[in-house]
Amino acid sequence: MASNLLSTPPPLAPPQTQGDLVSWLRLIRSRRVGVATFFRLLNEYGSAAAALDALPGIASAAGVQKYTPCSDDAARRELAHGKRLGARPVCFGAADYPRTLMEISDAPPILWMIGNISLLQKPMVALVGARNASSLGTRMAKALASELSEAGFPVVSGLARGIDTAAHIAALDHGTIAVQAGGVDTVYPAENMNLHEDIGAKGLRLSEQPLGLTPQARDFPRRNRIISGLSQAIVVVEAAAKSGSLITAKNALDQGRDVLVVPGHPFDGRSAGCNMLIRDGATLVRNAKDVIEAIAPKLPEPTVRPQEPLAAPVHTDGPAHAEILGLLGPTPVAEDQLIRDLARPAQLVLPQIMSLEMEGKITRQPGGLLSRT
Repeated sequence: MASNLLSTPPPLAPPQTQGDLVSWLRLIRSRRVGVATFFRLLNEYGSAAAALDALPGIASAAGVQKYTPCSDDAARRELAHGKRLGARPVCFGAADYPRTLMEISDAPPILWMIGNISLLQKPMVALVGARNASSLGTRMAKALASELSEAGFPVVSGLARGIDTAAHIAALDHGTIAVQAGGVDTVYPAENMNLHEDIGAKGLRLSEQPLGLTPQARDFPRRNRIISGLSQAIVVVEAAAKSGSLITAKNALDQGRDVLVVPGHPFDGRSAGCNMLIRDGATLVRNAKDVIEAIAPKLPEPTVRPQEPLAAPVHTDGPAHAEILGLLGPTPVAEDQLIRDLARPAQLVLPQIMSLEMEGKITRQPGGLLSRT
């Protein structure tokens, strides 16, 4: 159940200097400048600094008098606060900005991130559902999240009560990404304080919102487009007929993502939305294997990183070995999946795998599966 991708924002270079970054942050934080306006202004004026200079005149022509863009001091204070928190601003077009998110028409110009940014280089699966989840729904979410993350698919969710919380907890040790409706430093809901900290330490938290912002009702639907935009597919576990999970599912369809659904009992209102999605053509899934089989044909092929020539030597104690060992654990992973996760050419990776086998650091198991010794 998918549709065509929407047109992406015009290509542009990310900020190259601290001054450029300040201008980007000022522009997106300025009153009445949303994502679409941000990209239109950059496209029209060529830079954020030039767009900021033009903004008062544009506002005046639109009947808004005494318009003042976000100040230089306010943007620098936010950047300084982020640095103190250990948060990183990642801009659209930068190497660390998630490629999948760049495909959507309303990708955030700037994301604040805390945690393991390398998770964004892997194929991700979103898992969302009811806040008032049933015991069965919670168990299902945990099983899916645990098995998907162990198989190399970081689990993306919204750090809300119920299904989101269950998914994050189950995937914590192998890879989970929390997309927050408020600031990346804001705990919401309050009972998820420990999980909030754990995800920052073991997984990744990200948000497009200003630091310190407490989310309002309007912020959650906007957040949902990022959850689906990051992911190869979205899995819905328990959703009422009118719910935020169905908004996320609609976002996913608009973005060309697959919508996969766990069916529920017809008498349980918490599953009414799920059953409606299946009726309308969404893919029914029973377990993580069903999810992986559904998305496997659409996974991108490994790409060559431009900064790494094919002939570049990789030494035994170099970064390739560390990356390979970092991606492997006691749970076996398919060799071709490992190569996809590394995003390096197979002819470079295979000798390093063989070297690690010879050193006894990884074990090859039947079926081409690899695990860390």
